Amino acid sequence: MKTLIGGGIAAALGLIGLGIWWAEFLMVLAGIVPVMLLLGGALAIYLGFDELKDSWKKDEPEETVVEKEEEVEKYKQEIDDLKKEIKELKSE
Repeated sequence: MKTLIGGGIAAALGLIGLGIWWAEFLMVLAGIVPVMLLLGGALAIYLGFDELKDSWKKDEPEETVVEKEEEVEKYKQEIDDLKKEIKELKSE
């Protein structure tokens, strides 16, 4: 209940203050709007460029599957060779 009463009083004082200082309010608003537009535009440009970079990454061809399969086979062969070496060393 206290919050409701406090909110009502704050809204009434704000409305009265807005009526009394209308010219000052418009002056502040005239100073804030261009700055907010500038900052909002800069943010939009940054986000658009970031999105464009992401789309460029998706368009780039990735390593072909053949190359990856060849690497996998190479590593499998190396693992098999190492396993053989370990067995030989254990048997000695």
